[in-house]
Amino acid sequence: MGDRSGTPIGDGAGTGLGDLLRSATQTLAGTGVPSPRADAEALLAHALGMPTAEVRRAALLGRGVGDRERAAYEQLVAQRAARVPLQHLTGEAHFRTLTLRVGPGVFVPRPETEVLVDLALAELAEPATYDRARPVVVDLCTGSGAIALAVAAEHPAAKVHAVELEEDAHAWAQANVTATGLPVDLRLGPAQQAFPDLVGAVDLVLSNPPYIPPGSVPVDPEVRDHDPAAALYGLGEDGLQVPLEVAARAAELLVGGGVLLMEHADVQGDDIVQRLRSTGHWAAVEDHPDLTGRPRVVRAVRARP
Repeated sequence: MGDRSGTPIGDGAGTGLGDLLRSATQTLAGTGVPSPRADAEALLAHALGMPTAEVRRAALLGRGVGDRERAAYEQLVAQRAARVPLQHLTGEAHFRTLTLRVGPGVFVPRPETEVLVDLALAELAEPATYDRARPVVVDLCTGSGAIALAVAAEHPAAKVHAVELEEDAHAWAQANVTATGLPVDLRLGPAQQAFPDLVGAVDLVLSNPPYIPPGSVPVDPEVRDHDPAAALYGLGEDGLQVPLEVAARAAELLVGGGVLLMEHADVQGDDIVQRLRSTGHWAAVEDHPDLTGRPRVVRAVRARP
């Protein structure tokens, strides 16, 4: 990086960072990117290998950027304008306290899923809930590993296990387990048959399964065209086939009084509560809203034998 007197970063005579950011913001806004300025800054930070805050500061100071860096940045902006996800271009996604590696083949974690983690941590913090000093937590359909790793990071006393069906997504999750160094037992395979060694021994099951109903194609191109279909569509007439299969496995894994927390679509709240109650596996079932007030996470307590 150059000095603070306005010299360019990188090679060449340089183009002003402020001008680059303004042009990129206009380009992204024109193609419907929801947060054009923030994305323009994030892409420039990635192109320059600098923190975003330092990019903003350099732009205010009138710093420039060399021709090579400008060309690389403009290519990134063009890809983002084509609605390639920002996280695929930077190779990372932020989830709670973690920075996760993501890319093609894995579902990009969403902010609304942080509500599920909040509920999970509240369960684990309740002293009367679990008898064991080290509660056993399972994340079914882990994707990038976001939920499992967040719980492992924020509640170190938990013994966290996670499973993912798709090989590409599992590879990203493994990369995140390795990069974070968090003690998560990650496995490859279907959630519906996962963890035969833990049947009847799990305290808390978490899941963000595929749940989008058939015909409800996501509007955002970043989701529709880039998130893997296996992570999106829940199958069945209402999109609840996979979620209900995952819940059935959770019922097998949980101890009596153990808890299932599972994310669902905002239109599925009443239906999934009723469907879980009808199975006879659960002593109590209730739904929780996300930060926008929409139905988002179902909580079910395993009936005791």
